Amino acid sequence: MLKGKTALVTGSTSGIGLGIAKALAAQGANIVMNGFGDVEGPKAEIAALGVKVAYHGADMSKPTEIEAMVAFAAEQFGRIDILVNNAGIQHVARIENFPVDRWDAIIAINMSSAFHATRAALPAMQAAGWGRIINVASVHGLVASAEKSAYVTAKHGVIGLTKVTALENATTGITCNAICPGWVLTPLVQKQVDAKAAALGISNDEAKNQLLGEKEPSLQFTTPEELGALAVFFCSPAGNNVRGVAWNMDGGWVAQ
Repeated sequence: MLKGKTALVTGSTSGIGLGIAKALAAQGANIVMNGFGDVEGPKAEIAALGVKVAYHGADMSKPTEIEAMVAFAAEQFGRIDILVNNAGIQHVARIENFPVDRWDAIIAINMSSAFHATRAALPAMQAAGWGRIINVASVHGLVASAEKSAYVTAKHGVIGLTKVTALENATTGITCNAICPGWVLTPLVQKQVDAKAAALGISNDEAKNQLLGEKEPSLQFTTPEELGALAVFFCSPAGNNVRGVAWNMDGGWVAQ
């Protein structure tokens, strides 16, 4: 379905971003990856799906590097057809104890980077008359949790950006939507599970059950593969008039 298209997926060396990149690649899209940690392993996984893959190590807190990454993608494959803004970090603390540098980093990487990448990618999409922008927000873009002030603020902002981007391009072939996962067992969430297990002196499995039980009625993690399938839907003809939505895949979290 996406053969000949190019997708730039930020934060795609693991977790949700890698799941989305693999789902788009399985539909024939060439992939530009971004992220940290192991790069060659994830690149090989995507290349095995029969598409071209490139990597750019832009620091998502720096607008000039984000602009360079978008330019790199255009140089490699012509232009970006699909932009997935997924890069994110987390820090947990009460507001009065929240380190200022962590606040600034979370706002920059989780929210501002989506603006800078969108700003850089839109002109080529507008010239071509087609594009898909998918912002990976969070259930925390819809509801709040204590001790996550920066993350919740950033994800609410991403949903606001999603709506404005969709409205400004509403009469074009460019759509913009947000995916709002609940708990997904990514390396980021696994750290929270490990911390809970250590703090309470319980097993990792017990910590997972407690984490899910606090918020997610389904008592199951959403998977990167499920989120990837939703991203593919947004890119399909069936998604042509899905514009500006914040689509939660959260096991009933915000239905409560």
